[in-house]
Amino acid sequence: MELTKAVLDCMQALRRQLREEQAVDIRLSQPDAVLSMLNACAESQHDATRELGEHLSSLTGVRQKPPVLSEEELIRKYTQYAGPLRG
Repeated sequence: MELTKAVLDCMQALRRQLREEQAVDIRLSQPDAVLSMLNACAESQHDATRELGEHLSSLTGVRQKPPVLSEEELIRKYTQYAGPLRG
C-alpha cells in the first residue's frame, strides 16, 4: 500500500476524530494503523466517522471482513418476510 498525501490527510483527520469520539489513540506509524482505524470506524455511532472510514478504505484498497452474525441475527435475517410467494 502506498501512502500518498491523500491517504495521510485522511488518516490524520480520522485519527483526530477517533481520539475525540472514542478516546482511541492510533499512531500513524503503527504497522496496523489502517486496520485499527477501519475497525474503530465500523464501531462508531457517527455517520461522518463511518464515511471517513469508507473513504480511507477506498483510498488504500483495504477492506474489512464482514461482521460475523450471531445465531439470533442469522435467524432474523433469513426468516424475514420477503413478499408473496410465486409458484
